[in-house]
Amino acid sequence: MIRRAVLLLLAALLLCAGAGQAQAAGYRYWSFWDRDGDHWVYATQGPSMARPSDGDVQGFRFAVSEDSADAARPRGQVDFDTICAKTPAQDGKKRVALLLDFGTATDAPSGETPPAPRTACAQVSPDATTAEALATVAKPLRYDTNALLCAISGYPEKGCGEQVAEKQKPSAQKKATSDDGPSLGLVAGIAVVAVLGGAAIWQVRRRDQS
Repeated sequence: MIRRAVLLLLAALLLCAGAGQAQAAGYRYWSFWDRDGDHWVYATQGPSMARPSDGDVQGFRFAVSEDSADAARPRGQVDFDTICAKTPAQDGKKRVALLLDFGTATDAPSGETPPAPRTACAQVSPDATTAEALATVAKPLRYDTNALLCAISGYPEKGCGEQVAEKQKPSAQKKATSDDGPSLGLVAGIAVVAVLGGAAIWQVRRRDQS
């Protein structure tokens, strides 16, 4: 029993030691979204593959995110009728409403300032992809060698999906750490160590008394 308690104590100590060291990495990039009713859904295809229908609403958001589950959504309430109100329908063409959200100053690469979010109504051929629709209203676009969308309307000027350390990464959720005190994980780990340490001492005393 003593040996088991000691092993648990050592495991807890290792847990505490690593509690503040693990850092998830995020990536700075343009995410692509489909409007479904009143909310945004992360697109299942890239803009060069997706072929929206007439009347669809799609969005792009520049931000630092770990993955699709963590990605920041385009901001603002949008609908097709409002965005394309000044673009009359034409035979042989489709209209696609686009929201371009250039993100926040926190998301921006060093030395760059994000433009204000804007909307645009792209009028393109019926078989046009989202990338083709985007090119009609938001040039210049920039892609990398793997066809990853790097810049919309020239923003950002450089970089493409670069990795960003967590300490530089903005978060929609309040972090459990601060510069003024230890992390909650560390405090919890210390509490576990204290409990296990007390258990080990109790086992030693019990054995000595028996």
